Amino acid sequence: MADTPKTPLLDRVTTPADMKQLSDDQLIQLAHELRAETIAAVSETGGHLGAGLGVVELTVALHAVFDAPRDKIIWDVSHQAYPHKILTGRRDRIRTIRQEGGLSGFTKRSESPYDCFGAGHSSTSISAALGFAVARDLGGDGENGDAIAVIGDGAMSAGMAFEALNNAGHLGKRLIVVLNDNEMSIAPPTGAMSTYLSKLYAEAPFQDLKAAAKGAVSLLPGPFREGAKRARDVLKTMAVGNTLFEDFGFSYVGPIDGHDLPHLLPVLRTVKARADGPILLHVVTKKGKGYAPAEDAADRGHARAKFNVLTGEQSKAPSNAPSYTKVFAKELTRIAAEDSRICAVTAAMPDGTGLDLMAERYPSRVFDVGIAEQHGVTFAAGLAAGGMKPFCAMYSTFLQRGYDQVVHDVAIQRLPVRFAIDRAGLVGADGATHAGAFDIAFMANLPGMVVMAAADEAELKHMVATAAAHDDGPIAFRYPRGEGSGVEMPERGEVLEIGKGRMIREGARVAILSFGTRLSEVEAACDRLGAEGITPTVADARFAKPLDEELILGLARDHEALITIEEGSVGGFGSHVAQLLSDHGVFDDGLKFRSMVLPDTFIDHASPAAMYEAAGLDAAQIEAKVRQVLDKA
Repeated sequence: MADTPKTPLLDRVTTPADMKQLSDDQLIQLAHELRAETIAAVSETGGHLGAGLGVVELTVALHAVFDAPRDKIIWDVSHQAYPHKILTGRRDRIRTIRQEGGLSGFTKRSESPYDCFGAGHSSTSISAALGFAVARDLGGDGENGDAIAVIGDGAMSAGMAFEALNNAGHLGKRLIVVLNDNEMSIAPPTGAMSTYLSKLYAEAPFQDLKAAAKGAVSLLPGPFREGAKRARDVLKTMAVGNTLFEDFGFSYVGPIDGHDLPHLLPVLRTVKARADGPILLHVVTKKGKGYAPAEDAADRGHARAKFNVLTGEQSKAPSNAPSYTKVFAKELTRIAAEDSRICAVTAAMPDGTGLDLMAERYPSRVFDVGIAEQHGVTFAAGLAAGGMKPFCAMYSTFLQRGYDQVVHDVAIQRLPVRFAIDRAGLVGADGATHAGAFDIAFMANLPGMVVMAAADEAELKHMVATAAAHDDGPIAFRYPRGEGSGVEMPERGEVLEIGKGRMIREGARVAILSFGTRLSEVEAACDRLGAEGITPTVADARFAKPLDEELILGLARDHEALITIEEGSVGGFGSHVAQLLSDHGVFDDGLKFRSMVLPDTFIDHASPAAMYEAAGLDAAQIEAKVRQVLDKA
């Protein structure tokens, strides 16, 4: 456990209102204490570290100047919100963050009135803040003050952010956007926006802007003795003219040093006092600021297991099993060596999806499009139409953002895009926002789409090879976060026959048809049942679309009951099996059918094992389902 830092000023802050009594010098000290407390807390729990450290001063300044929760501070993505949570009455629970029953790792409306808008995905904050601003002006709930969106430079690359800027500029409402520019999301940002922002702060050195800020300080006493004209002049002095943001209809202020509170505080006070339309404040920060192990890491300490505060060394349980992501990456890289048409697309997640491995060897064939899943899907469609063999590698929860493009640009045109769907199923501490619960349903509903799920890491290797060889329309394969089960691995993946499952064990009376990695839990349940003479048949479906009709109808014919199980929502694999059985009149013959799926609720963060227990999809509950069905058969 980390030593508890000495935090005399932070100890006096239970809500942001307590900060109003502190001088600017005390706010500087408060920021130091807040950074130390954030580091100490995350060292004990693990979680997102670098993003929060990068906005400590900004968090202090926003809460010191504005009046949350009346003023709405909206954190884009919100993995940077740990310091915000500490300052808003949750310090006593900060060491429960991302733990079962504890605080969420993201902002969450049900958790606190200071979390006015929930997040987890990126690029939503400006749209939400504009909604609050319009609701305020229309009367709303009567408790809406200023709306402040805090968005990173990586998130600003997404199309949704530009849609919001465009609409906000058109409406002209009083709205404050803080662009937190740290040249970093999870991976370094890519694209023209990153280059543009770099150019902006290269053209406006910090020292010049600090001089302008001194002018702003003189406005603060009194109620702005020089009046509105002087305040507008200060903002104009600090702004770089002719920016993209001004063309969108925003007043632009910056760039300013987001770690310099004597600079940041007067600027925010001026903005609060005199903004009369949409305004964008461009602050430059450093992700991982103030903690050397985070500052020196390639990802700036984005996400960490529990760690030693003095050394930064993380404590992770050793395992000999490779992660599913690494299996995918290695097999794809192997295939890419044999086929020059293999290429890959990801949306700001080269490390998370494993594509950094392929990029090391074939950089010209790996494309990080930034936080732009919609573009990434259609870009992959264009690659396929142009004769390449693209793998579109995205987390399940992020692929949801590009679903219209999956339908319109890929499926309707039957283009052979290969969707590698990482983080399928329940993912643990990141909770409901990151759960891959819906991809089976939304992919299997599309005509011509092939949908596979790997039961283990060896099966994943086969499915990568199968996807690479498949040229007749789109194909998707899903696999979970984390390490595999340690099965024996083939040297290379084999191309599977499309739509064919496999038998795992022969039994009697009841058959269990598994789709995905619940197969290991099914086998554990059957081992316990076998000790009592109950011997279910077990099969691995491999494909949700097309279904192995011969296998499924055979299981239905030869057993009293059939149970399907999957790590997905209703409407997925089990629903398609039920439709097949219904179409063939199997239920007329008295078959008992049950489908085990994720419940119709969003499951809160916990360990994956605890989440699957809550979902009713662990070995004990599979065993109970078999007993229940047999009792009624």
